[in-house]
Amino acid sequence: MSTTEEVGRVSRRQVDKFEERRRELADAALQTLSELGYARTSLREIAQNSAFSHGVLHYYFRDKVELITYCVRQYKSVCAKRYDNIVATADNTEDLADGFLTALLTTLKQDATMHRLWYDLRSQALFEPSFREDVLEIDAMLERMIWRVLSRYAELANSPVQATSPAAYAMFDGLFQQALLRHLAGQEDAGPTLRTSVLSLVAALVPQ
Repeated sequence: MSTTEEVGRVSRRQVDKFEERRRELADAALQTLSELGYARTSLREIAQNSAFSHGVLHYYFRDKVELITYCVRQYKSVCAKRYDNIVATADNTEDLADGFLTALLTTLKQDATMHRLWYDLRSQALFEPSFREDVLEIDAMLERMIWRVLSRYAELANSPVQATSPAAYAMFDGLFQQALLRHLAGQEDAGPTLRTSVLSLVAALVPQ
């Protein structure tokens, strides 16, 4: 092995270790961020609620903006992929709708604070330019996820989708955000109402 190849491998290992450490720090920070939200959370606050010092956080992330966007991007990437297996294995519209709704209602209940952080971040992007590129990228990723589900449903139903991808995403996202607010407010019908609304929306977008 040449010296150049050795240096390249060492460099790649260093990059991998650095990225692995960032992921660890992000996981540790998520709980504090999701509980307090953007405005009330600082790197020092995160450090006080984790096993990592303020100096360590500052070494791996320039500021709060970089840490928060990294956290949300990491979580939403997992979230978006959650439905891929459902899309890949569904053989009919009923199975696809049931799998999608089950996953949607589960994440509404189990990950409510994380979704709240995402909507907080997206709202902040209207005022904070440094958030916008990341928020738009995450938003596009979620839009593609919804379109994969809807396109597969339309394929199984042998009926075209009666909306564009951005419009369909906006409608699904609006219903989910409404349900999230109701769930956080303690309204027990938040989940069932979301289920009914999503089924009605799917029926309207892919008429059979």
